[in-house]
Amino acid sequence: MQNKNIKGYLEVNGQKVPDPKLHQTVSFIKSAIRLGACAFGFFGLYELGFIGLFLAELVGIGEELV
Repeated sequence: MQNKNIKGYLEVNGQKVPDPKLHQTVSFIKSAIRLGACAFGFFGLYELGFIGLFLAELVGIGEELV
């Protein structure tokens, strides 16, 4: 079994494994955006809430690509 680290990726047996620290950081950012969107919704700012949820989904897509 051969392991090596390549610019934020760990390679195990020739297959790239995502950086868990970066994945966690992006996940926390996504959660913060979702919480903010919910807060906007609670205060009746539905447009901003929906925009926040949309942005959180875009960040979620990026999270899976990390």
